[in-house]
Amino acid sequence: MIRVLIVDDHKVVRQGLQVFLGQEPDIEIVGEATNGREAVERVGALHPDVVLMDLVMPEMDGIAATTAIKRQFSDVEVIAMTSFIEDEKVFAAMQAGTTGYLLKDAAPDDVTKAIRLAARGQVHLDPRAAARLMRELRPHTPEHAEADALTPREQEVLRLLARGLSNSEIAQALVVSDKTAKSHVSSILSKLGLASRTQAVIYALKVGLVQLDEIEIPSGGGE
Repeated sequence: MIRVLIVDDHKVVRQGLQVFLGQEPDIEIVGEATNGREAVERVGALHPDVVLMDLVMPEMDGIAATTAIKRQFSDVEVIAMTSFIEDEKVFAAMQAGTTGYLLKDAAPDDVTKAIRLAARGQVHLDPRAAARLMRELRPHTPEHAEADALTPREQEVLRLLARGLSNSEIAQALVVSDKTAKSHVSSILSKLGLASRTQAVIYALKVGLVQLDEIEIPSGGGE
């Protein structure tokens, strides 16, 4: 079972998510929170696998809450869900460590797919969010010195990670053990000073190790 915490300050949104997610046999709703501060507390108490996180909330917004959650509970995956598709919010959410970015008009199938991918540590972006992410990335100069700090094998692992492969799938692709693949991923994050696989995807895009069309993004909804 994938344990999910729903975080949103609107009761109707929380109830709507409860209704259709409650019908999924592999997803269990373990709790709700109405603001970011409460979300951090609930994650500590309930230990969910995935958090569906609204970005605009009172007391503590979703970006600050995601940052706090990833700092304290690195194994918990966070999916941003919002009505807004502003460039700065998309990039800030990804930098904070979210594993996905969905709009609240997303189809139920996209939400459940994002949850299942997040539970495996895989990134899932709404195509509209992906377009804005690329606009935010364009002005940045690739930091080749940092990229050069990775061994050729680590660069290969980063490419596979950025393309959405799980540790197990990376291991299969490289014909190594799951433990070795996990070790490579941990080394990459440590060398680059990154807090999550999502940040690694952003980095790989920035330095040109992968292109946006290589990352698995659901079809439809483009600009």
